[in-house]
Order: sequence, then C-alpha cells, then structure tokens
Amino acid sequence: MPGSLTVGKKAPAFSLPNQDGKTVKLSDFKGRWVVLYFYPKDNTPGCTTEACDFTAGLKDFEELDAVVLGCSADSPESHQKFIAKYKLKITLLSDSEHDVMKAYGAWGEKNLYGKTVVGIIRSTVIIDPEGKVAYVYPKVRSAGHAEAVREQLAALRAAAA
Repeated sequence: MPGSLTVGKKAPAFSLPNQDGKTVKLSDFKGRWVVLYFYPKDNTPGCTTEACDFTAGLKDFEELDAVVLGCSADSPESHQKFIAKYKLKITLLSDSEHDVMKAYGAWGEKNLYGKTVVGIIRSTVIIDPEGKVAYVYPKVRSAGHAEAVREQLAALRAAAA
C-alpha cells in the first residue's frame, strides 16, 4: 500500500471536518480502537452498502471499544445529506485536499472500467488504542467488509489482552 503505513508503526495524525463541520482528530480517540475507512463517493451503490453495513454493526464495534470513521473527499454538506438519506450513525470525515488519504495510501492510481485513473482507493485501517496501525485492508470490496473488519478487530483485541 502506498503511503507510510506499516503495522506496528504510528498511524499518521489527522485533523478533518466531520459532517457537522466540527474538527475531528485522531488524537481525540487515544485509548480507543479506530476503524478508519476510505470510500470514493457519498450516495453511490458500493459506498452506501459499506456505510449502511458499518451503521448496522455499530453496536458491535462500540462493544469492542471502537469508533468507526468514514472518509471521502465529499463536503460536510454532502455527508449530512448522505447520513440523513440512509439514517447513518457513523461519523463521516471530509478530506477535500486528499492529504489524509495520501498519508494512508488511499489516494492513487486505480483501475476503473479498464482505465487507469487517479482517485480514492477503497481501503480500511484499524488503529489501536496507542495510535498505531494494527491492520490494513489495502483494497476493499464493500459487501461483507464491515463484518470482516469487526471479526479482525475482535481478534486483534483478544491478542492484545
């Protein structure tokens, strides 16, 4: 995965606006697990599936002392509409400059309908309570992903206990 992500190393710090325009920083979650997932666009089929699945499983993530953050280049206003339309309960972050995506390897070349384009790479990072990268999903298929992340998180927590 591009970027500087190595399991066991410090996760890149970030400070981004959420759907309400409030600044969210990685340091806000010190002592908790963080599931940070990157997705291309609000209101598109795969992204909607992923967001709805994370919302449906949110109670399970909370029981594992984890927060779920979705991140795309969409504006906070777009995120608000997306959340309202699908009754999402997760926090969505806006990275319009792609700086955080680049730091996490979620911005780069990808294959779209047979063409190489530069854009957001659907990926997920699990960050441990000390702010270190615990697990990386460099390329993600949206269907079933939230459940796979929950299972991985449960295994990571059990190993750390």
